Amino acid sequence: MANSEITVAGYLLTRLKEIGVDHLFGVPGDFVMGFLNQALKSDVKYVGTCNELNAAYAADGYARIHGIGAFASTYGVGELSAVNGVAGAFAERVPVVAITGSPATINFRTRPLLHHTLGDYQVPLRIYERITAASTQLTSAETAPAEIDRVLSACIARQQPVYISIPSDIVMMKCKRPEAFVPAPHCRSDPAALAEALKEALEMLEKARKPVMIGDAELIRFKLQKDFAGLLRKTGYPFVTMMLGKTVISEQHPQFIGLFEGERSREYVRDRVGSADCILQLGALMTDLNTGGFTTNLDDSKTISANIHTVKIRHHYYENVHLHDFILGLTKKLSRRNPATLEIQCASGGCAHRCTEPYLPVAAKPLTIKRFFDRMSHFIKKDSMVIAETGVALFSAAELLMPKGATFIGQGFYGSIGYTVGATLGACVAAPGRRAVLFVGDGSFQVTCQDLSTMIRNHLKPVIFLLNNDGYTIERVICDRPYNDIHPWRYHELAEVFGGRPGLDVRTEGELEDALAKAALADGLVFIEIHTGRLDCPESLRSAGRALAKADQLY
Repeated sequence: MANSEITVAGYLLTRLKEIGVDHLFGVPGDFVMGFLNQALKSDVKYVGTCNELNAAYAADGYARIHGIGAFASTYGVGELSAVNGVAGAFAERVPVVAITGSPATINFRTRPLLHHTLGDYQVPLRIYERITAASTQLTSAETAPAEIDRVLSACIARQQPVYISIPSDIVMMKCKRPEAFVPAPHCRSDPAALAEALKEALEMLEKARKPVMIGDAELIRFKLQKDFAGLLRKTGYPFVTMMLGKTVISEQHPQFIGLFEGERSREYVRDRVGSADCILQLGALMTDLNTGGFTTNLDDSKTISANIHTVKIRHHYYENVHLHDFILGLTKKLSRRNPATLEIQCASGGCAHRCTEPYLPVAAKPLTIKRFFDRMSHFIKKDSMVIAETGVALFSAAELLMPKGATFIGQGFYGSIGYTVGATLGACVAAPGRRAVLFVGDGSFQVTCQDLSTMIRNHLKPVIFLLNNDGYTIERVICDRPYNDIHPWRYHELAEVFGGRPGLDVRTEGELEDALAKAALADGLVFIEIHTGRLDCPESLRSAGRALAKADQLY
């Protein structure tokens, strides 16, 4: 009989491992300790973070590399600290399992004024219900397995966070052992709608003389990169990506022409998309930052826009058409075009920061953002994970031509400053054999800097570039007021304070070369502080600032 049963905590941990969660981030607290005790005995490795917000960010970064992530925290004070990280994952469609250790079930009925509670014990659950694809508060060992499976299936199917609250008395209760996990079945397209959508799309694309494709976030989130690459190979069409879709496939691809962000795009990219007589847009999230402040101005009469379950062609909507099926249908039936006839100027010849452009340092010259990212185009190697913080880092790194196999991570929709410190931790844990390069601003770093120590503790080896421009530059380009000032830290000394190797301080192009030479020899975390001017930033960020100031009626 014993062999046929398992604890509820054991059931959940077994399922997590089965769906691909090898590491669990978190912070202890008395209500979650019973679950963490079981985690320590399981095949899921626990990674403690300095706070719950960073645990959620780490699970997000981990999921973007590994496929799915998870974190655990205690009821109330812990889980509510993590809310912002889960909300970002929800907005950007990242599958994260948020696990809360909560008070014993009797307390939910009698509602004593326990520590960490709010009197109303349902408040955390109601909050998480709004920022997750599914949620549950386990109430018995009998119903726990089905509830856990239901919630985890939703996480996989929708590629969004889910929430599981496990009361302290439920943790060690016995339930049936899990059988093979059967996720929710793949959503099938309506055959008639799919056929009709394909017929209309094929007619437009076969007639087009200057078609172009746009690849974006849903192709990454729903793991459709190979399907997209197959479509490109079959057709020969040029393609662009939007910021959220950056590195959906290799930016060294001969048909890749660059980053498309509406009026903020490079002139050639903007003109090539604008002059296209048919635009095939796949998996796009039309957010303000993704579209250059809603300036893409795509002509509906020339646009085919396919999302995960819907296709829009001109002014016609086709529901229940899965993006995977739509791409495969186009790949099967579209004709191959000669790329020479499609006006393709590869991004490798025009991208703002690219390794095809020689970089010759001037030793005494003060470093600027443009020159720094020009140099980074030569520094970043294939298969790297590049993480860019919202602000100067994100807008600059977006125009950095990535080498083959590189993965780009940036919160280009939700845009929570401080996200990348935790996300870098998660990415490094997910793929310790890949080099991680983080670009983070001083203001953002002050929000979440503590988990630099977690990276050091776990012997992770990212290269961190702290862009010190004396405050919140992303806010200064919107409205430059004293609230954008922050207290200056000696950032490069923090790595040593947290138990790592001393950081490096860089102000000139020559000092940057010296720092990079040391980074190449280092076997551990490298922290390099880069000093630039207060308002030294790319024009795309200035443009975003002007648009936001106007939208927010600040002038």
